[in-house]
Amino acid sequence: MRIDILSAVPELLNSPFEHSIMKRAQERGLLEIKAHSLRKWAINKHGQIDDYQYGGGAGMVMMCEPLANAIDELQKEHGKYDEIIFVTPDGKRFEQKDANTLSLKNNVLIICGHYKGIDQRIRELYVTQEISIGDYVLSGGELAAAVIIDAVGRLIPGVLNDETSALTDSFQDNLLAPPVYSRPAEFRGMEVPAVLLTGDPKKVDAWRQEQALERTKTRRPDLLK
Repeated sequence: MRIDILSAVPELLNSPFEHSIMKRAQERGLLEIKAHSLRKWAINKHGQIDDYQYGGGAGMVMMCEPLANAIDELQKEHGKYDEIIFVTPDGKRFEQKDANTLSLKNNVLIICGHYKGIDQRIRELYVTQEISIGDYVLSGGELAAAVIIDAVGRLIPGVLNDETSALTDSFQDNLLAPPVYSRPAEFRGMEVPAVLLTGDPKKVDAWRQEQALERTKTRRPDLLK
């Protein structure tokens, strides 16, 4: 899977993809992530990619030309994108099912907004999905893009050492994950539930299902509707 990112400040995206699971995914050739500086396609020698908004008001807007030229050039080089995603507070709330769907794509572009956002005409001409990671505003779309890529990338077959791990994550079946325990069996007077020590897979699975349902009822009852 290839993911291109267009950003005014691509340096913000270095660290999230240079460590841990995302690093291994790239080393194994399962995931290719490339952050592009939008200033490469600036309209002048000063690196301009934004301008004042029509109608007045505070805040600058990312201009049409740099974004359109960048998208057109990248698609000539790498082929038509399966999805062109704009991360924005007014987009659809990102959920696990969206990560599952995106993990099946081959070629994705993510546009990171900055300032007051991007010119509406780019959204209408190019963008196929608009995604929000929550009801709050960040200083730019880079951190949101990193969240989406991490959620998607870990689902690509071969990225996780044990692929079944992702299948038992929270939200995969509209339930929160059950409590988990590791050694020691007793810690400060608190003991691991006895059923987990029985070695009986059926009993363990039943306990986990029961705990997942109870936790979801208590913490996220909306998921059960």
